Amino acid sequence: MYKYDAIDQRIVDERVAQYRDQTRRFLAGELSEDEFRPLRLQNGLYIQRHAPMLRIAVPYGMLSSRQLRKLGDIAKKHDKGYGHFSTRQNLQLNWPKLEDTPEILAELASVEMHAIQTSGNCIRNITTDQFAGIAPDEVIDPRAMAEIMRQWSTFHPEFALLPRKFKIAVSGTKHDRAVVQAHDIGLEFYTDAQGKMAIKVWVGGGLGRTPILGSVIREHLEWQHALTYCEAIIRVYNLHGRRDNMYKARIKILVKALGIDEFRNQVETEWAHLQGSLNTITETELKRVGQHFETMPYETLPSHDASFDMAVASNPAFAAWVKRCVHPHKQAGYRAVTLSLKPHGKAPGDATSEQMWTVAELAEQYSFGELRVSHEQNLILADVKLSDLHAVWEKARAAGLATPNIGLLTDIVCCPGGDFCSLANAKSIPIAEAIQMQFDNLDYLHDIGDIELNVSGCMNGCGHHSVGHIGILGVDKDGSEWYQVSIGGKQGNDASLGTVIGPSFSADEMPEVIQKLIDVYIKERTPEERFIDTVRRLGVAPFKANVYAKEEIAA
Repeated sequence: MYKYDAIDQRIVDERVAQYRDQTRRFLAGELSEDEFRPLRLQNGLYIQRHAPMLRIAVPYGMLSSRQLRKLGDIAKKHDKGYGHFSTRQNLQLNWPKLEDTPEILAELASVEMHAIQTSGNCIRNITTDQFAGIAPDEVIDPRAMAEIMRQWSTFHPEFALLPRKFKIAVSGTKHDRAVVQAHDIGLEFYTDAQGKMAIKVWVGGGLGRTPILGSVIREHLEWQHALTYCEAIIRVYNLHGRRDNMYKARIKILVKALGIDEFRNQVETEWAHLQGSLNTITETELKRVGQHFETMPYETLPSHDASFDMAVASNPAFAAWVKRCVHPHKQAGYRAVTLSLKPHGKAPGDATSEQMWTVAELAEQYSFGELRVSHEQNLILADVKLSDLHAVWEKARAAGLATPNIGLLTDIVCCPGGDFCSLANAKSIPIAEAIQMQFDNLDYLHDIGDIELNVSGCMNGCGHHSVGHIGILGVDKDGSEWYQVSIGGKQGNDASLGTVIGPSFSADEMPEVIQKLIDVYIKERTPEERFIDTVRRLGVAPFKANVYAKEEIAA
């Protein structure tokens, strides 16, 4: 993973000192709440429903074991002993004290971490595929480019106060796992007909209020122009994006209002002034940044391991875990492992300090001291030998990290919702927990097969409900918490947005509503179909009919 140089370290150290003085002045009454608010937001600190919330950056989802161990230490010392991994691959602390936050940032800086630009109307954390660098279907490893974009966007003076927050995702695989179509800018790296790295550029996607999938603004962009072309896009947005209405301020609204052709024309006009500027990436710069990523010391191993094969054949529990939680690797004799943060009946995405310490130890012992965070809110060991998988499983299971439900119904993506977030209309964690307990039979879950269920507590869509095969959205009805259900959403190359099936439901009804949706799928599916395939073939009607068969719920 990327290792800081002296300049990187100086930047985060100076930001800590600056923020420490800003906090001191606020606590002393020298800064008003209005004056302090933009300063704390620039350092990832929100004031939520019950306490401050600190969002810690995990650039493109990569962590070292040292960093994760520090996060566990901070959660134990300054919070309630756990943290929440978000859909943008970051970590959120939900209970820090305001007066402790300068010290937390100082501790983060000691392990090459920070909370810069994790909030506010700026370019947020760059995200990518959790299997970047090791996926067999990878065409281009996008991590060096993601790091160049991180450096370019951090403290960019022109883009420090955009109309609204701005999110960029990069992907270099045949099968998109970074949801590039659902971002303000999505960069899809590929090899062109001349064998050179090129980029398909998506623009205008977003999953909050008014979910929209992005449009292709340029099919072929030479990689050297990634920064200048993104700069042209953001300049057009910065100039014309609405600032009079925060609900209509995202770039997706501007692209839709202008139309993709007119938006493209304005971007191309702006880009004409930027081509060949200092932000044009050179081979030398790409190589320089790439050298900050350590090459993994892979051993030459056979493609099969007898002890692993024997363990799978003799241990059904281990075999079930391997089927759902172990993934292919481009290096022979290695696999990637997803450690589930979705045990049944627990808040999805949460990890205790003890679990973070355990994962850090596993990474050191079995995965070259590195790990990943997925936007599905799980942790990944990217480089595990086949011969070590059984030992990893045993230790992960002892720590509650080996639920074999990755990609299944209970691998729920879920925002913190009304339990923590002051923006939420409804709680989301209890809904996820209730659904997990409704489907607590792992054999039944495996029979249902691949299905994505996403829960958001409000229209901001932090749980990505719009692209869930089943999406649940918390809504307010006369001061009560209700839940709107959609089906047919999907991430990936053939991404789609879900369709609301009808009137909303009370919290108590939700497990049974999901059960009725699954019942239709099991009855109507063909042998090769996943849930999303059946929905696309049949449409919403039969699912809606079964859910509302007995009684019509008032809208």
